[in-house]
Amino acid sequence: MSGPVPAVAAMNAKPVVTYGLIAANVIVFVAVLLQAGGTTLYLSSIYREGVLINGAGFDDQYWRLLTSGFLHQSVPHLAINMFSLYIIGADLERVLGRGRYLAIYLVSLLGGSAAVMALQSGVAATAGASGAIYGLMGALLILLLRLKAPVQTVLGVIAVNLVISVTIPNISLWGHVGGLTFGAAAAAVILWLPVQVLSPEKRTQAAVSRVGWYGLAALAVLAIAIGTGIGAVS
Repeated sequence: MSGPVPAVAAMNAKPVVTYGLIAANVIVFVAVLLQAGGTTLYLSSIYREGVLINGAGFDDQYWRLLTSGFLHQSVPHLAINMFSLYIIGADLERVLGRGRYLAIYLVSLLGGSAAVMALQSGVAATAGASGAIYGLMGALLILLLRLKAPVQTVLGVIAVNLVISVTIPNISLWGHVGGLTFGAAAAAVILWLPVQVLSPEKRTQAAVSRVGWYGLAALAVLAIAIGTGIGAVS
């Protein structure tokens, strides 16, 4: 399968979107701690009004699909996620470009939240950037497949993390699976969809970019529809 791949940016470019996402998560966590006056996070209205709650009525508070991805439950939770975000995200941002990278991150975040609302049983509060980070893993896998590069290491990392998600209590398996699925799909609509819908003579840079953005928008709408649709009747 042939077709254009997004141009690889200079590998010494600063991953400013990754830095920005890390900063946003850290700032929000510090604000929650200050407002709560400690580690009892539910004393913070930022946390209470932003965390994702399934199985208890969504009350039309659909912003939680997004805001929950910028909240964390402890310092170790934040530290592990931000370290993972930097390790996976920095080079991926340089390859895909800042706009596409940020779009994949947000689509993955929404996809993880949607899966929680649709598939997670019981009543639970879910928070954390891990759904989006799993999405970046999925995107990296698709990118390596598109470049015909070895994928064994990435597959191993994904498998280990999914096993951890199943075996350790209080980890949102569906949030991780949803993020992974939507992240892989988001990378696919950027890297493979234009090849499928555009004939070779029509694969200009502008046309390829436009098809990719249409695909990303469709995935975002799908994730929001799943999340809000389930939430409206839960």
